[in-house]
Amino acid sequence: MKSIRIGCASAFWGDTSTAAEQLVAHGKLDYLVFDYLAEVTMSILAVQRMKDPTQGYARDFVDVMTPLLTQVKAQGIKVISNAGGMNLAACRDALAAAAAAAGVSLRIAVVEGDDLTARQGEFREAGVTEMESGSAFPGMLVSMNAYLGAPGVAEALRQGAEVVLTGRGVDSAVTLGPLMHEFGWSATDYDKLAQGSLAGHIIECGAQCTGGNFTDWRTVADGYETMGFPFVDVREDGSFLVGKPEGTGGAVTVGTVGEQMLYEIGDPRAYLLPDVRCDFTAVTLKQIAADQVLVEGARGFTPPDRYKVSGTTPRGNRITATFLMGGREAGPKAARVAQALIRKCETLFAAKGWGPFSETSVELLGTEAMYGPQAAAGALATREVVVKIAAKHREKAALVLFSKELAQAATGMAPGLSGYFGGRPSVQPVVQLWSCLIPKRDVAITVDFEGVRTPVAVIEGEPFDAAALMPQGTGETWMPGADAVEVPLHRLAIARSGDKGDHGNIGVMARDPAYLPYLRAALTEQRVAAYFAHLIAANGSVSRWELPGSHSFNFLLRHALGGGGIASLRTDPQAKCFAQMLLDVAIPVPAAVAAALPDTPAPVRGA
Repeated sequence: MKSIRIGCASAFWGDTSTAAEQLVAHGKLDYLVFDYLAEVTMSILAVQRMKDPTQGYARDFVDVMTPLLTQVKAQGIKVISNAGGMNLAACRDALAAAAAAAGVSLRIAVVEGDDLTARQGEFREAGVTEMESGSAFPGMLVSMNAYLGAPGVAEALRQGAEVVLTGRGVDSAVTLGPLMHEFGWSATDYDKLAQGSLAGHIIECGAQCTGGNFTDWRTVADGYETMGFPFVDVREDGSFLVGKPEGTGGAVTVGTVGEQMLYEIGDPRAYLLPDVRCDFTAVTLKQIAADQVLVEGARGFTPPDRYKVSGTTPRGNRITATFLMGGREAGPKAARVAQALIRKCETLFAAKGWGPFSETSVELLGTEAMYGPQAAAGALATREVVVKIAAKHREKAALVLFSKELAQAATGMAPGLSGYFGGRPSVQPVVQLWSCLIPKRDVAITVDFEGVRTPVAVIEGEPFDAAALMPQGTGETWMPGADAVEVPLHRLAIARSGDKGDHGNIGVMARDPAYLPYLRAALTEQRVAAYFAHLIAANGSVSRWELPGSHSFNFLLRHALGGGGIASLRTDPQAKCFAQMLLDVAIPVPAAVAAALPDTPAPVRGA
């Protein structure tokens, strides 16, 4: 059966420059893909383009590609990237210039249509509202981009492009596009589209599926310096193998791949993409050799009829200050100093007619502050604490004044204050994510290739109704008896967490299917909500779904990130620590099960 190998060399704007070189030299690739964009990235690129018309794209892409162009051309590797950001033409021209300087002939296409920023007035007049809260359209968006799918990429490849550049799209589209082209998958081959999208989802975060950010980090730590980056070998039926170049660090296991499958998803029955609604509940993972995992079982259904559109809007200013507090009673001293600084500044603000801070956040790093009431006994007894004070205010001058008042605390407040990390903090603009849904028929997609623009047809889909999904069955649940013994969750499962706007997700995968009854009983929506109650907003909630094929659960914690991304004042605005926190929770199990647990947590069992 025909197989296509696709490697991913970038998980975000700023990822290591070594990944592309490694994959080109040792990956034996058909395609090399790069993922650079996030919601906040789009606003940064939009501001750059406003200041300089030649900017607004991920410049790292051109820098990384330039020394590899000769090899990429010689090997016939085709390249797909969303590096175009907010300025596709500038990205194309910069890459073309680099190729010409290297003496390499390169056929470059761009996929247009995601940037709706210039049309925001039209959508505001039409009464478009925020997709979850129903709030009104903001007065001004810095960026507004639709999450496009894979058909534009497939069309560009059909026309003969060797490099395809896109703006905003779903992260998996750079992988699904070449699969649709190579295998001739139609817009209604939903199961295959779901598998191809899952392949893209697995590799879109780079080394996170090859041992990076992995619960059992000690099993891969010796390979961090030479971390392998992922590729997928996708077959015509949609099944695929996950791997990495031989001789590189890291590990490709059921656990590393499974954690990434669960990363940043919501309801696994309805992972919504422009080209297909994916159901991951029956996906199976099987270790077939060292560093080779077979993934099968994703199911696909008709996609939604609307594009998700993410905009970013200005929301005042923010500042973050950090300093060290040392000595006895470091925690209480730090809390008192932080409180005094905020109160003093608000008094000064009032005298100038500025009003108080719109929001503040004080975290004493080193006292298990992120755990809230779940912090270990004695956590406040530490003799050194990093104090982090973050604040928002509509007036930039107010935050500048706050930055100046910080210094006085070293001589006029509690003893042991030192280490203003990075000097006086600077004021930064706050950019708030604002998302909506736009009918597909209102978004025109084109491929611009060698001076010719070609319209791209997409399947319109149908309205999505979550209530119409089949309810999940309930598996076996164990009721603790008199002989129950509590063990920490990490002995029974692995977990990974991530963010989607203001929501956090935690994926939990059982190390052995036999543990599922204990996990079902202990990890209820109510218990997880109570554990994270100090972080979940009043309008928040927790939902749990099960993925029987991979012996997993996914939890979605709504409104748990203080606004999320750059809008959040928290140290962890993207839920990166949520899974690590949950892995400490106590799970009752039969005494015989507890006694049989190995001293070192066992690897996850696959299908």
